Formats: sequence, C-alpha cells, structure tokens
Amino acid sequence: MKRINLLIFIMTVMIASSAMAAEAAHGGDFKDWAFKIINFAILVFIIVKFLGKPIKNYFAQRRELIERSIRESQEAKELAQKALQEVEEKLKLKDKEVQDILDTAKKIGEQEKLQIIQETEKIKEKILEQAKTNIEFEVKMAKDALRLEAAELAIQLSEQKLKEKITPEEQEKLLQESIKIIEGRKN
Repeated sequence: MKRINLLIFIMTVMIASSAMAAEAAHGGDFKDWAFKIINFAILVFIIVKFLGKPIKNYFAQRRELIERSIRESQEAKELAQKALQEVEEKLKLKDKEVQDILDTAKKIGEQEKLQIIQETEKIKEKILEQAKTNIEFEVKMAKDALRLEAAELAIQLSEQKLKEKITPEEQEKLLQESIKIIEGRKN
C-alpha cells in the first residue's frame, strides 16, 4: 500500500512540475508557482489521507473477491470433474449391467430353446407312438373285419355250392342223420 502512496505522490509531483514548467514558459512568477505546488501538495495529502484508506479497502476487497472467485471457480471445476468421473463410472456400470442383462437373456433364451426342443421331441415321440398304436388297432380291426367278411363269403359260397350240388333226397338224408346225431347226444 505504501507503494501506491509513493506512486501517487510521484505522479502528483510530475504533473505539478509539468504545470509549473508550462506556467513559467508563459511568464508566471516563482511565487505563484510555489503557491500552486503547495496547494496541489495539500490536495494530494488530503486525498491520500481521507481517500487512501477507502481506496486501499476497495482494492483489498476487490483482490479478495477476485481471489475468492478464482478459488470458487477451481472448487467448482474440481466438483464438476468429480461429477463427470462419477457419471462416467455410472455409465460404465450401466453398460456392464446392460451387457449382463443381454448375456443373461441370451442364456435364458438358449435354455428355453433347448427345453422347447426337448419337449417337442417328447411330444413327437408320443404322437408317433399313438399313431403306431392307432395304426396297429386299425390294422387289427381291418383284419378282423376281413376275416369276418371272408368267413361270411365262404359260408355263402359253400351254401350256394351245396344248394347247387345237393338234391332234395340228399338233403332229406342229411337231415335225418343230423336228427339222429342230435338225439344220440341227448341220451
């Protein structure tokens, strides 16, 4: 602060001497010149005495404000960098979580796919087994139906051939023999 006062004093003296030199060049006398210097010195003294402290305080406050602003800016920058790092870490974690979810979903999908394939194979085997059982049953029914039909046709054919070959006398003879056989069994 003393430097500022000294600087103000030196500037005042330089301005005053310039003014006196200009006055002397125009024909002023030394008394006027000395009076002006004393007045100017008193003015500077009053300004320094009464305004020196407020000016010093203003510059001190201004310096403190600037320093505080710089500190706050640095702190804000550090906080912003920390926040940025936290956000980046969270993003990395989220990326990892998303990848884990995708991996889990793929594994579950593969397991479900295998399970569906296995269940499909089981159902296919059951259907084939049921179809085989149905086919065997239908074949058996068809064979039985064919046998029955063949037997009926054989009986009809035999009956027809017998009717064609047997005469009424032979029929009577066969009837009598059948009656005897039946009676013989009853006794």
